[in-house]
Amino acid sequence: MRFGPVPLSEAAGAILAHSAAVDGGRIRKGSVLAAGDIERLSAAGITDVTVSRLDPDDLDEDAAAARIAAALVPDVDAARISIGRASTGRVNLHATANGVVRLDASAIDALNRVDPSITFASPAPFTQTRPGALVGTVKIIAYGVPTATVDDAGEAARGAISVIPVSLRSADLVVTRTPAAPDDAKGIAAIRARIEALGMSLEAVTAVPHEPGAIAGALSGRSSDLRLILTASATSDLHDVAPEGVRAAGGAVTRFGMPVDPGNLLFLGSLGSSAVIGLPGCARSPALNGADFVLSRVACGLEVGDADIAAMGVGGLLKEIPARGRPREA
Repeated sequence: MRFGPVPLSEAAGAILAHSAAVDGGRIRKGSVLAAGDIERLSAAGITDVTVSRLDPDDLDEDAAAARIAAALVPDVDAARISIGRASTGRVNLHATANGVVRLDASAIDALNRVDPSITFASPAPFTQTRPGALVGTVKIIAYGVPTATVDDAGEAARGAISVIPVSLRSADLVVTRTPAAPDDAKGIAAIRARIEALGMSLEAVTAVPHEPGAIAGALSGRSSDLRLILTASATSDLHDVAPEGVRAAGGAVTRFGMPVDPGNLLFLGSLGSSAVIGLPGCARSPALNGADFVLSRVACGLEVGDADIAAMGVGGLLKEIPARGRPREA
């Protein structure tokens, strides 16, 4: 690609690099200058313009962006991602299902190292998404890029992004009560909204006393894909009331605590074939918290182990929830 100023008499067929004001409007940058454009520019007193000319082995910005997008998502149905129309060197990728974004970060890094003119940006791995949500954008910065370079970038990140769909369909919520606990209507509404945003249904909400036996009874009486527990008093130990309730029901607790704030006091376990999540108190707020990190992955049928939760610490310092009883900073 050749770039630079040329006399107006030599600009026909070139790509205008900077928008120019002419009688009746503007000729926008990126326009391929036709004879009529040259006449309008001349009438405006312009004698030279900065243009770009593609070499025979170059792809223009839109063709390059489209080719990169097609490499990133070679099968739109399997990836559950739609590819938008190329415009001004940009192609947007949108999710077509509820789920989380799967990324091959090393492959995307490799794509972005091929040439500074070729870029791809995405959300963080495992970001929760929904149909129509933007999950990636290809942007070609130059007006043209060598075809071989585009192909190298595409091959570096072939199939590097997809949406893992939600596979669970139903959830139940057990809420514990103490005489001093406030009404939990807002908290239940926030949790219901989270479940429905995943395309799942919250089938039952059961309020019980804050006792292991009562929790065990409520858990044993249901058969949903996911069991959630929201306690009136925060879980503060692996053998506190709610974890003991899971064990009393015949389940197991596999993890207590996570390096995401707000959200530290989450626990994770199982009961039969159902996952169990002991929600931290911050789940009563609709604001993003650690429970969202785990809930979305579990809803997609992903195993969430110790290493997965430990890795959530990088990026895990989230915006403070003002209503929290003990904020990070006074």
